[in-house]
Amino acid sequence: MPPTMGDYPYEVQVAFFIHDILPDRWEGMSGHYMGKEMSAIGTLLDVWEVENRKIILFFIKHIEARNAKQINEKSEQARKARKKPTAKGGGINSADIQR
Repeated sequence: MPPTMGDYPYEVQVAFFIHDILPDRWEGMSGHYMGKEMSAIGTLLDVWEVENRKIILFFIKHIEARNAKQINEKSEQARKARKKPTAKGGGINSADIQR
């Protein structure tokens, strides 16, 4: 059974909460996920009156690294699946045509 949020220590719960509030960054052309936009992290830590900022930031970065890896792997799998010719017709992908 996967752990619930209540199974984690308080600091990890706070890290997940703040991580979820931060906006995502995506690379425009490739659609590659680049992680969270961290420019507001200081303000969020102040607003939520986080005491142990170093440990919370450590957990946020750890969560972000795992999250980014998972999102990019799924995105890559979807991209590869779109490139494979289908059994139906095989079709031509205009993006693959040499010019």
